[in-house]
Parts: sequence; structure tokens; C-alpha cells
Amino acid sequence: MEPFRSTRGGGARAYLAPTEASLLRSLVGQVITLIAPDGPPPGQPDDLLAWDAQFSEDQLQTPDDPVLARLLPDGYRDDPDAAGEFRRYTESSLRSAKQQAAQEMLDTLPEAGGRIQLTHDQAHAWLKALNDVRLALGVRLDVTEEFEQQWGRLRADDPQWAAYEVYAWLGAVQESLVQALA
Repeated sequence: MEPFRSTRGGGARAYLAPTEASLLRSLVGQVITLIAPDGPPPGQPDDLLAWDAQFSEDQLQTPDDPVLARLLPDGYRDDPDAAGEFRRYTESSLRSAKQQAAQEMLDTLPEAGGRIQLTHDQAHAWLKALNDVRLALGVRLDVTEEFEQQWGRLRADDPQWAAYEVYAWLGAVQESLVQALA
């Protein structure tokens, strides 16, 4: 990946290899599926961001899936009733905003990789979508503040090694974009 660079008008540009674009498309698509109000369609294969909780309008509790609980947090941690009421009025719009940012990223991400040219607003949508992907992956990997040490304890043949590599790469993409917008 060629890092993001700022453009006139407050946007950003970069270059992604085809495999990088494919990886981003896959991960962002998984987040879109995860945050969909009804969850993934039946028969969805179990993958890195697999869904394991169902949501209905009547259920005003914190999602059972730890990734969804992180992406759709309680507004009040110490008051379940207030948290439920907060969720009733905000979760739908939060899901919609996350889906919109993720879709904006997909719409501006060339399928075969290549040059990316983002407006200021598109770049901010990318930041939101990248953040959601990193949060989801970080929860699945149980990433803590000691990320470097966690990663360092893995052997290169450990199945989680590649996921940690992706997590670190996503951080570099996100940081590159933040710096381009600064």
C-alpha cells in the first residue's frame, strides 16, 4: 500500500494492491452483515467476524455477541433500564450510520485495487468504517493494551498470526489516513 496523502480540498489519495482492496472489501462486508438489524442471512459461513447474537426491536439488552456489544455499546453501564431506553432510541440510527460509512467505503474502494481518491467526507467515512473493522477484529482477537506483546508471543505458524498481521496493517492504514487529513 502506498500511504494516504492529503489532496487539495481536504481529501486524501492512496494506492492499494488488489489483495489489499479485496481484504478490505471482505472485512467491511462482514461488518455490514454483522450490524444489519436482522443479522446475517441463514447459512452464512462462520468466519472471523461471525455473528452469534440475534437482535429484535423488543430486545433492549446489550447484545450477547461481544463484537456487537463493542460496536453498539450501552449508553449507561450501571443502569440496565436506562441503557435499554437509550438503546431503544439510538441503536437503529447507530446501525444505520455505521452501515452508511461502510457502504461509502465500499463504493469508493476499487474492486481490483489501484488509486483511491477520496473527498474530505469520503475520507471520514473510511475512518469510521476502518475503526469499526478494527474494533470487531480486536474483540475477536481479544486485543489488549499489550498488543505488541500478545503478537510477539505468537509463532509465525500460529493460526492467529495472520489475523494479528491484518489488525496491525489496518492500524497503519487508519493512521496513514488520519495523518493525511491532519
